[in-house]
Amino acid sequence: MLTIGKLGAAAGVKVPTIRYYEQIGLLPDAERSTGNQRLYSRAVQDRLAFIRHARELGFPLDAIRDLLGLSDRPDQSCAEVDAIARAQLIAVEGRIARLQALKAELERMVQGCTGGTVSDCRVIEVLTDHGLCAVDHGKDLPGFPE
Repeated sequence: MLTIGKLGAAAGVKVPTIRYYEQIGLLPDAERSTGNQRLYSRAVQDRLAFIRHARELGFPLDAIRDLLGLSDRPDQSCAEVDAIARAQLIAVEGRIARLQALKAELERMVQGCTGGTVSDCRVIEVLTDHGLCAVDHGKDLPGFPE
């Protein structure tokens, strides 16, 4: 059995994250020692490693919840798992396409800079007038502030 600190170190996850995953039901409630210290089994460590890897691949928490539920039923068809993974792939491809468009626009903006003064700066000019952009790269970009 592992304490929460050792579990976090073993899985590469911070203690508050482990507590959060418990709170939202991705991890089961911990067993407790006689001193009321949280204790975790190897199965919980494996589950946490699964969650961490899925998060690294960009899966949202709801999809991870679904994947965990499906993994708890190993005799089921993997069609649902495949559908979740395919949906994530499509989402990643969409983000890549938007980021490539953003990259192209930034390259175009920077290449248009002549190195003169700020009053003549192409970067400032384009940032001031979205209409000067070659492509629409607006709010659907990940991380765009609302």
